[in-house]
Amino acid sequence: MDPEKKDAGGFASVAARIHFPDISTAIASRKAVDVQSALDRAASRLPLDFADYCALISPAADAFLERMAQQAREVTRQRFGNVIQIFAPLYLSNECNSHCTYCGFSVGNSIRRKTLTMEELDQEANELHSQGIRHVLLLTGEDYRATPVEYLEQSALEIRDRFPSISIEVYPLKQGDYERLRLAGVDGLAVYQETYDPVRYREVHLQGMKKRMEFRLNCPDRGGKAGLRKIAIGALLGLSDPASEVYMLGLHGRYLMHQFWQTQLSVSLPRLREATGVSEIPEVKDREFVRYLLALRLFLPDAVITLSTRESPAFRDRMANLCVTQMSAGSKTDPGGYRVSDEQNRAAEQFSIDDERSIADIRKRLQELGKDPIFLDWASVLK
Repeated sequence: MDPEKKDAGGFASVAARIHFPDISTAIASRKAVDVQSALDRAASRLPLDFADYCALISPAADAFLERMAQQAREVTRQRFGNVIQIFAPLYLSNECNSHCTYCGFSVGNSIRRKTLTMEELDQEANELHSQGIRHVLLLTGEDYRATPVEYLEQSALEIRDRFPSISIEVYPLKQGDYERLRLAGVDGLAVYQETYDPVRYREVHLQGMKKRMEFRLNCPDRGGKAGLRKIAIGALLGLSDPASEVYMLGLHGRYLMHQFWQTQLSVSLPRLREATGVSEIPEVKDREFVRYLLALRLFLPDAVITLSTRESPAFRDRMANLCVTQMSAGSKTDPGGYRVSDEQNRAAEQFSIDDERSIADIRKRLQELGKDPIFLDWASVLK
């Protein structure tokens, strides 16, 4: 199986040739000598292959974590300097027709539902703009009727004069829809597969369009073909075997970088957090999580690595010094959250956040760490 080979069936056809349970076996078989070899190749600035990546993900790499951190820091500085890109999520709606067992927006949850009007969106946008944000991520639940493509298009048109870079994280769309949104000012697509495990995917997606795993897997392909400049992918750690998910994310990332070489790739590994209807959270410990992020940096040296406000301030600060190059700031995960301060009148949030620092505080802290927080991606201005 060659993930870099052109494939008319998109990444879904690549993933279909992989037996997910076999991945953990391959990872567990890696030894210290394999990790040493992978790190030597990385130090020589040679591209890593998938055997190297398996070794860096594996438990055997734990003994080499300090060396991995040093090399990942060096690669990050070579590729990105001290820049940390800053963006903010802007939730348009929490209405959803999908039943996902891990999400606070799931259709079965009795929560306050809300879809922003254009006037409310304008107020949210003004609030973020006043705090310096110039890159926003527009998010919705999976309700095609509450937030049709026309609504998404109107939303982008409403705010594009204030935000040179607009990304979307919404239900999967067709290529033509992405082309339409690109003309309205959208330049980025974020679509997290949640889990690459086909069996687990069916278990946690019980109702709605999100049940269509292949359609979601090929979503980044359609976005790339539509000419979107930035594509972000991720796996939600806590749904299936974490190491196997990280392997598949790297595979997906390498595939996209070869298929759409002019597109900026971002990868993320959010850890499952508590939300309405979600309380039993499998633990992915910090040390293991760090290993995965470092492995991603060494395997995908040119990819943006994003770390969200799901993580603690201290953890985000540490990772900003190692391999992370993009962060959300001041996040509210409910529609209208930047505008409404009264908790009783706020819509339900998608998940709980840990880093509640303001945008200004995050900028100040990053500067104290010697980083250069960037709110405006100049490539977006020149798009």
